[in-house]
Amino acid sequence: MNLRRDLSEKILIADGAMGTLLYSYGVDRSFEELNLSHPDDIVAIHRAYIEAGADIIQTNTYSANYIKLSRYGLQDDIKKINQAAVRHAKEAARGTGVYIFGTIGGINGANDARISAPSMEEIKRSFREQLYCLLLEGVDAILLETYYDLDELKTVLKITRETTDLPIIANVSMHEPGLLQSGQTLASALQELADLGADVVGGNCRLGPYHMAKALESVPILENAYLSAYPNASLPQMDEGKVVYQTETDYFEQYGEIFRQEGVRLIGGCCGTTPDHIRALRKGLKSLEPVTSKVVHPILELAELESAEDVGVRLTDKVKEAFTVLVELDPPRTFDTDTFFEGAKALDDAGVDAITISDNSLATPRISNMALAAILKQEYNIRPLIHLTTRDHNLIGMHSHIMGFHKLGILDVLAVTGDPSKVGDFPGASSVFDLRSVELVQLIKKFNDGISYTGKSLKEKARFQVAAAFNPNVLKLDKAVRLIERKVEYGADYIITQPIYDTEKVVQLKEALDAAGITVPIFVGVMPLLSSRNAEFLHNEVPGIRLTDEVRERMREAEQAGTAREEGMAIAKEIIDAICKHFNGVYIITPFLRYDLSIELTKYVQSKQEVAEQIISQN
Repeated sequence: MNLRRDLSEKILIADGAMGTLLYSYGVDRSFEELNLSHPDDIVAIHRAYIEAGADIIQTNTYSANYIKLSRYGLQDDIKKINQAAVRHAKEAARGTGVYIFGTIGGINGANDARISAPSMEEIKRSFREQLYCLLLEGVDAILLETYYDLDELKTVLKITRETTDLPIIANVSMHEPGLLQSGQTLASALQELADLGADVVGGNCRLGPYHMAKALESVPILENAYLSAYPNASLPQMDEGKVVYQTETDYFEQYGEIFRQEGVRLIGGCCGTTPDHIRALRKGLKSLEPVTSKVVHPILELAELESAEDVGVRLTDKVKEAFTVLVELDPPRTFDTDTFFEGAKALDDAGVDAITISDNSLATPRISNMALAAILKQEYNIRPLIHLTTRDHNLIGMHSHIMGFHKLGILDVLAVTGDPSKVGDFPGASSVFDLRSVELVQLIKKFNDGISYTGKSLKEKARFQVAAAFNPNVLKLDKAVRLIERKVEYGADYIITQPIYDTEKVVQLKEALDAAGITVPIFVGVMPLLSSRNAEFLHNEVPGIRLTDEVRERMREAEQAGTAREEGMAIAKEIIDAICKHFNGVYIITPFLRYDLSIELTKYVQSKQEVAEQIISQN
């Protein structure tokens, strides 16, 4: 048996899905664990694919790595699960001449944001452990499949090539035909994989046969690797709570020959496919002779134009030169918006640089901040800075929202996780969290390249500036600023902090940022206290806010003296004094729509700017 020779001489048919046939065991379990608990079923599935005409079967090890098995408490069984998988495949293939591919699936691209995403170092450690298990059991090749993140695939491909001389098959996954999630074309990605030593490169999962074939129309026949195609049976649909795929195998029959004409040497199936689909693919082939030339139809490159709107001086430009004030106004909980718009207009007249609008803060439903932002911009000519949470919007909704922001000319966005639903008015509501806040930053910045989440051209480039949130009210601030580093790496243009009630904390923040070499603009939060009760509520019940004992005592004494409002403003001005010594950005949070307090603090910041300018002019 010689896989490379066979690939050079003829078309090979691979097997189809394993998980689809194991779905009856339940979706909340590890299919790979069935290698141990249901060995006869695994062997039977392999044999069914061989009887259907597969030249190749793959081990039931797609998720048999430390990162994924640990979610089921199976991390100590990695070796046993992978060993059993290879042995079951060998038992099924005994005496048939069928090749056995050791399968390793991708990690990034389909993460649950509620689970901490693994670092690349963790991925590499997990990958090596599984790779060694498969190699020690004697597979014929390594199949790397379902990689949405090309960088991850390139990383593990390098590891595999450095470790073994066995053939390697490297398959990417696409949301859009011919385009990776990053916007890179399939053709260029596959050439990169071939140059890194993959013997076979291609695509699997997500796309059905029609779109998989359309994607491959853009890929030339490579000189240093063969092409592969593992399409899904169709797009999935829900039937009585279960994921199902179209089962018409006659449709698959015609695609065996279509894939051959596109220069594919290795044809198999992914999600939803069964032995009947594989039998249909083989039946549809008019010949096993490879095609060595084809006409390439490149993916249409659409011109990406900059928006023609004049957006004026950006916040990040002004804050580098002068004190810049952002003021947050919470959207109303009722249909009465008079005070909100009166406040926004008064703040704008006072010279505030932007009005920030939260996205259902504290998980409490309010009027849509997109609607309010649009009115501010279109009817009042006020710059809105809109918050967007990962809590309330799934990936589809966030994508749609961001496109809406662009068309409305709302170009300043604060990407936040959002408080958990259980803390708000509707504790029975669910939190979505399709993405982490850093991934939301990254998603928004992709729109500036004219690229959607799936890599598809949007025909126009957006001009978003994206802020990320940071809580400085922690014990070890020097370690916490690593979060800022990460958010900047993901594309954050500036940082907005939770309110601070300790002047020393402002100094510590500046020192920690300088030590870390972080240079993006920082807007430090200030929220005036209205009463001792207000101070105690913020300290004890609002996530991310901590008051010093001194501030709490000052508010208690002021409450008794009937001067709580004045004392709260004095504390806020002391914090502003500290901020303006080290930062140009001030973020004022308006309590209970008391915009008169925010105007007073804004004028206080402006007075400090006037003094600074006078000193400069005198010198």
